[in-house]
Amino acid sequence: MEYKTVFHPRSNRPPLLQSFDEFRVNAKTFIPPTDNTPYHPFRAAGDFEFVEVALAASLNQAQVDKLLDLISRVAQGTAQVTLKNNAELRKACDSAAAQLTPFRKYDVTTLYKKKTLTYEVFARPVWEWALDLLQNELLAPHFVWDAQRLYKYSGEGFERFYDEPWTADRWWDIQSSLPDVENAVPFGLIIYADKTKLSSFGTAKGYPVVVRCANLPVEIRNSHAIGGGCVVGWLPIVPEDPQEEGRLGYTNLKRTVWHESFVKLLGDVAHYSQTGYLHTSSYDNVTRWLFPVVLMLSADYEEQCMMSLIRGRTCKCPCPVCLVPIDELHDLTRTYPLRSMDQAQDALSVYNYSRAEGEERLKALGLRPVENVFWRIRDSDPHAALSFDRLHASHDGAGGRHALQDVKKILSMLGREAEAKVEAYISNFPRWRGLSHFKNALNVTFSDGNKKRDLAKQIFYACLNVLTKNRTPEGYCLLHILASYLELDSLIGLDVHTERTIEMIEAELLRFSGALKGYVECVEKSGLDGLRTDWNFPKAHLWKHVVRDIRTKGAARNYSTRPNESMHGPLKEAYERRSNGRDVASQLLRVDEHQLAAKLLRMRIDHHLNWSRSQAEDSDGGLDPEETDGDDSGVFKGHAYLGSPCKPTTVQNIEIDRSRTDNAFVEFRKKLSNFCNKSLASHGYQVQKWIVIPPGLEIREYKYFKVDYESLVDWKINTNHLRCSPMFHGAPRYDCAVVQLTEEDVAFVRLICIFSCEIPDVCSIDLAFVQPFTAKTGARRRIDRDLRLTRIKAVLRSASTFIPVQSIIRGAVLVPDPSRNSEFFVVTHLDGDMYLRTKVS
Repeated sequence: MEYKTVFHPRSNRPPLLQSFDEFRVNAKTFIPPTDNTPYHPFRAAGDFEFVEVALAASLNQAQVDKLLDLISRVAQGTAQVTLKNNAELRKACDSAAAQLTPFRKYDVTTLYKKKTLTYEVFARPVWEWALDLLQNELLAPHFVWDAQRLYKYSGEGFERFYDEPWTADRWWDIQSSLPDVENAVPFGLIIYADKTKLSSFGTAKGYPVVVRCANLPVEIRNSHAIGGGCVVGWLPIVPEDPQEEGRLGYTNLKRTVWHESFVKLLGDVAHYSQTGYLHTSSYDNVTRWLFPVVLMLSADYEEQCMMSLIRGRTCKCPCPVCLVPIDELHDLTRTYPLRSMDQAQDALSVYNYSRAEGEERLKALGLRPVENVFWRIRDSDPHAALSFDRLHASHDGAGGRHALQDVKKILSMLGREAEAKVEAYISNFPRWRGLSHFKNALNVTFSDGNKKRDLAKQIFYACLNVLTKNRTPEGYCLLHILASYLELDSLIGLDVHTERTIEMIEAELLRFSGALKGYVECVEKSGLDGLRTDWNFPKAHLWKHVVRDIRTKGAARNYSTRPNESMHGPLKEAYERRSNGRDVASQLLRVDEHQLAAKLLRMRIDHHLNWSRSQAEDSDGGLDPEETDGDDSGVFKGHAYLGSPCKPTTVQNIEIDRSRTDNAFVEFRKKLSNFCNKSLASHGYQVQKWIVIPPGLEIREYKYFKVDYESLVDWKINTNHLRCSPMFHGAPRYDCAVVQLTEEDVAFVRLICIFSCEIPDVCSIDLAFVQPFTAKTGARRRIDRDLRLTRIKAVLRSASTFIPVQSIIRGAVLVPDPSRNSEFFVVTHLDGDMYLRTKVS
């Protein structure tokens, strides 16, 4: 057995041993639909489908009326649309939204300079939102209640791993601390808040609060569907006042308004965190006591300061998690005491008794004299709930922002020739799905953290032959920082962590700290102006707590702000297209309610369709092939799919046409014959006699190749999409791959062509003609050792060979070393699986 699950003692469940095929696989069961009109309260399914499109497109009133008028005149077929105008559409949306917890407006009052100030907060009370989830019978099978410790057999013993929140230590500890009642379990909340600009010029702003349920799997929890993130609040923004801005009292006022607003938003959460809430699941019919806890707070640094009530980046202890002094933020080798809720409460108690003494104590801790809303909720210490965020601390922090700024400054000092080389290299960087492409990288300032993440990966390789040790010692030291940053980012971004990967993070943090120290010393020694020597800022320090977060809260994607910030887009679009600029909050939140209702109805409709399909399969023994979706122009071959087929041609035609410009195709037919006679048998094919490849052998080429592979990160099936085309979006594209070249050897190759053919008297076979990167590179160069590069070298183009497509493991990105002919670097930080294949396996 490969997997072992140890459940919390209070669950009264024995340890579970499972094989790979059994682990986390639930029996496929369908809950019968409760009715045959899942689109209710709409009069017809067509009405709902129209509303779904209208909401997704943010159509305004005039557009809705015009489109419905058009549909009413030309509509035919089975889908009946009965809506007549925008008013009817909104009325129907309101009826659908009534099935969910609505937003309510509350007033928050506070005193400032003896004046009573009132602010409006809109809230969909969190516990009522939670009840919506708990009462959803389609979500019921997916809730996880008991803490678990998971282990995978490594060949020598079971090694613990962390991924979901309930597999980490904080969930286990919380469940241990709950009242001694039967089936007491945590109901975990993940809360995010951040101001966002609604208008293009930033004059209109919003302050949404998003909540997620930690008890649901990440595929549901981080989605935009029901069970995923939900806007539950719209906080007031205390206006900027030039006469008051910067004053201690006004700053404290903003914190007070924020936390008092959260009191309205959290509603009954504080009460039920103490008493528990009795809930019987519709899935397993087990009655449990649910105790809501704020398990994680997901935010950027500025918002973390608000949540933890520390005084910000210039206070004596600017970290919201620990008490590191401000002048030691750069040093990741030292560890400081963690903050605690009890410590903050004691300091505030002293302040309430004696302002002078209390202010001194609060100032020493870097805290504000305000009561924290999260103190009201059991097991919800805000300092423990605050979590490392890759988007802001990494991609918009020390590596993706500050290090890149210095790279650009050094390149500017080296002159336009150096800048042009780097720009050209980045512009020609191989395309890859999910990796941003840059035509102009050095003269553009990116605000998107995703762009900064991708640019850091590319600029690192682009600078290897420009920022050399002899030419610019500062630049070379900076490459050490980038190399370590990319290592850390790849490690932290893994969706599953083992004890081994956690140890690698701890070791890399020390290496990063050393690289940072070396760079600062080099810059100070050289005296170059404009380069950063002061790295005492919070984002450089927050890495220190990532290992603790993984052990206590699981993988970094559990507390990432990335899925939450993606919810800003629909709000901004609703502001631009669905509001009149007045009473913005109520208009936008009404749109959000409609969109949430549409998601609920879509969930029910999809379930109804799946149920009907499963019933048809049970009664008919399967669907008619003509009814299944798919592209019949391609073919599936095990874990691979060949697509974008070309017209059939012959081996002779390919050899004649392409050998003129590409040495790989010289004697193409002879190479194919040699492969069939010498290698086919080793791939499991029965070869009884010498194979002769006739000149007229028909082959069909494919320009697209999809390959499924088991990820080394989470042992799940991932997919790569590869191209092998002379013209793809205006340029040739021949992707690279990792292949099982022989029974023992794994190698990198470049695809030249992929085709299927019928080998005479043997079989039909799908082959890839590839150029292997198996040539010797000689002794390892110093730059490769210093920056931990994986260097490979291509064989001569004329030495290209054939492999069965089944030998292709996954795709890869290789970038050239301009200083060494035919030598390339493997982009090891392409994704977590590639990182582990090159660094660990």
